Amino acid sequence: MSKFRYWKLTHNDVEKLTYDTSKILNWEIKCVREPEVEAKFIGVFLYKNGTPYDYESKKGVVYYYNNIDRSELPSITKFLKNKFGGNVVEKGERIFLGDSKEIYGAKDIANLAKELESELNANPVISMEFHDTTQEQLKKWGFPEAKLLPIPT
Repeated sequence: MSKFRYWKLTHNDVEKLTYDTSKILNWEIKCVREPEVEAKFIGVFLYKNGTPYDYESKKGVVYYYNNIDRSELPSITKFLKNKFGGNVVEKGERIFLGDSKEIYGAKDIANLAKELESELNANPVISMEFHDTTQEQLKKWGFPEAKLLPIPT
């Protein structure tokens, strides 16, 4: 079976989905601030099999940032740590919440996107990747065909 990636999903798109959470590989919520030309964004993501950290995989929620003033990072970290727990480790422009709570359900991801929109004053865009399923099943679960980004095998 193939992998499937959906991108440019809104929290409204995601909260309606009914997928099997065992089929999700990862999700990302990229929060972009206006004006987009300044490329100011914060991305929150979770890889089911862990995120690469040096030569190992680290489980838990991670966020990255671009063109964000470092003085904002403590409040972003605190918000996410209060929500998910975990051990805070910084590596470059990524901040890991090692062994934090993990979420994979559609409503949980949609609600997090809404909270991030409010907390960060940014527009959230969601991407999700699935495996061991079919395009037909994804359609039944409510995924919009127009937002499918095929992954070559």
